Amino acid sequence: MITDHLEFANAWLLFLALFALYSPVAALSSYIPYVEGYSKTEQRRLAVGLFLNVLLMSMIALWVGEPLLELLGISTAALSATGGIALLLAAVPMMTGATKASEPEAGTIVKERPPWRSIVFTPLTFPLTFGGTTFGFFVAYRAESNSWTGAIGLSVAALAYAAVTGITLYAASHLGRRISPQAGAILEKIAGILLTAIAVILLASGGTRLVVDVLQSL
Repeated sequence: MITDHLEFANAWLLFLALFALYSPVAALSSYIPYVEGYSKTEQRRLAVGLFLNVLLMSMIALWVGEPLLELLGISTAALSATGGIALLLAAVPMMTGATKASEPEAGTIVKERPPWRSIVFTPLTFPLTFGGTTFGFFVAYRAESNSWTGAIGLSVAALAYAAVTGITLYAASHLGRRISPQAGAILEKIAGILLTAIAVILLASGGTRLVVDVLQSL
């Protein structure tokens, strides 16, 4: 009975840690520039796609994360650094306003948004929502669980976390339709600044840990 209580507490702590790391309020503003311009149906598909991707990656991290990283020779530090680079490439154009086309002249064709499937994994899922740190959280908490009950509890926490991300993206699509183009442009630049800062942190953190790991192996 005491063991079950501890396993439940472990799953609850995992969800709280993921929720704090994800920060839905911050993620909300980060998603808006990506979901703008898509139809309501496509925005729903983006939300569902994000939910399914995060759930799948969470389950992989929980059940085979540690042996998979060892097999591939990849560390969570490398994942963080890679996520930082990918996010940096996506965030800098947002920060500088390069993602918005200039006002079209008469007779010109306005550039359409890319297919929603092309952004649902990168950058929406990785690294914006699920990065190396998130993967590391799942691996670490799974290592502390010594029973099937605990593993199932952690899986429920992963399901809840994936649901939070999908709901947040869906809320971002509704919020994006209710703001003016001028406000949207300002919000996109603010989101670009925040995402660039996050990318630099991920890159610096992952790079530092990679250097430390190399020095320790010498």
